[in-house]
Amino acid sequence: MISNSELQNLDLIDLISERHSLVRRISEKAWNDKSEIYISNSEWYIMARIYKKRPTISYVTKNVEISRQAIHKFIQNLSTKGLVEINNVENNKKEKCIQLTPLGEECYEKNAALKAQLENKIAEKIGIEQVNVLKGILKLDWGI
Repeated sequence: MISNSELQNLDLIDLISERHSLVRRISEKAWNDKSEIYISNSEWYIMARIYKKRPTISYVTKNVEISRQAIHKFIQNLSTKGLVEINNVENNKKEKCIQLTPLGEECYEKNAALKAQLENKIAEKIGIEQVNVLKGILKLDWGI
């Protein structure tokens, strides 16, 4: 882990990357410490994209920044764990759709609560106003 003094010398891109890596590690550890079901960050990323939806697998592959082959592997892993189900699309023999199972939704919602706790810890440290400003900045169209 990088020290606070080392953070002072980083540019914007590296600062975002360092903080992202840190909160992802903490979030993943919080889940894995409380659950029997190991779920990787990439699997969470896919679960977030399909939560409360029934997208096609091709839609997921086009809208998730992971290689097509890796997405198929992660979806298969999620299916094996009982977190997603894969179904045929009506009137289309080639296409499949994916959705969270009730267990998948339960895991996703429990993890969302853990992430909210982490966000609250950050807010306690830097202030709720700062968290809201940061979230606002990250939601802006950066034109890139």
